[in-house]
Amino acid sequence: MLYHSPVGIIKIKVSGNYICELLYIDEETKSSSGDDELPSKEKKILQKCIKQFDEYFSGKRKIFDLPVQQTGTAFQQKVWKELITIPFGKTISYLQLAQRLGDSKSIRAAASANGRNKLNIIVPCHRVIGSDGSLVGYGGGLARKKWLLNHENKFANGVSLLF
Repeated sequence: MLYHSPVGIIKIKVSGNYICELLYIDEETKSSSGDDELPSKEKKILQKCIKQFDEYFSGKRKIFDLPVQQTGTAFQQKVWKELITIPFGKTISYLQLAQRLGDSKSIRAAASANGRNKLNIIVPCHRVIGSDGSLVGYGGGLARKKWLLNHENKFANGVSLLF
């Protein structure tokens, strides 16, 4: 299923009862969608995801309530769970992320796990920034990261430009 968001087209992948991946795609093709043959249970999950994305992009949703699942190591899973605890409209540094995980020396591993997150926006990896406050690293590109952070800051704090 393709979702046309303010930051571009997002391909939503569902497997079984879970959303398993969100991909930014540059252009829509006929083979991009492929949701006609999905079971009704998966279509309901997609509809719920689309509704929550609509709410998020209109500033009405700050926390997602969706069935998600992504495979990864125990450490990656720990990082992804920690990302969900970063409040809407707030950011932390990669160092702070590593410290929250219990080891400031694991900063590179935490950054790597953050970069392997396949559920961007829902698992808000865009809320992690450089220790100096700069925008660094985002699989969808820094322009999208900047847009998402400014969007959240606008609705959380009434400020339209953070970066």
